[in-house]
Amino acid sequence: MQVDVRLYTPAEAAAMLQVRESWLRKKASARVIPCTFIGKHLRFSDQDIAGIIAAGAKQPVVRRRRGRF
Repeated sequence: MQVDVRLYTPAEAAAMLQVRESWLRKKASARVIPCTFIGKHLRFSDQDIAGIIAAGAKQPVVRRRRGRF
């Protein structure tokens, strides 16, 4: 069985996401963002990175204008 999964180090994932590595490590240690631990080694798969991006996406806030009465 061949597994074709790319795992990124915290430094590589932080560079891809354009965030500080310390922020990424802190959130991963708190289990706030998707991550993969291989033993004690923290890694991020493509799916983990996609999950982080999706979790950070915010829908636009649409405000209605009040009519003049």
